[in-house]
Amino acid sequence: MAAVKPRVKVPSKASAGETITVKTLISHPMESGQRKDKEGNVIPRKIINTFAATFEGEEVIRIKVEPAVSANPYFEFDMKVPGTGTLAFAWTDDDGTVYTEDKKIEVA
Repeated sequence: MAAVKPRVKVPSKASAGETITVKTLISHPMESGQRKDKEGNVIPRKIINTFAATFEGEEVIRIKVEPAVSANPYFEFDMKVPGTGTLAFAWTDDDGTVYTEDKKIEVA
């Protein structure tokens, strides 16, 4: 399996109170546990089951992801920027692995 890699697109600068669009994508196979490999063995389930974003520790969005979501899940959402701070992202895998990415936003 290729390395799991989160990607995030967030404006680096915004005005206080401005609504921005945040785009995220994580390279992940999202294996449902129902397919078989060439030898007929079941490929173990491995999905991102939760996505969450926080701004300076306050939750902005939380998504419960189901096995039917395709590989490389993409999430886009809008948020109002309260001030300068860090937007933290976390994708949690079935095995408990958490993939993270942080983006700083400066209020101009």
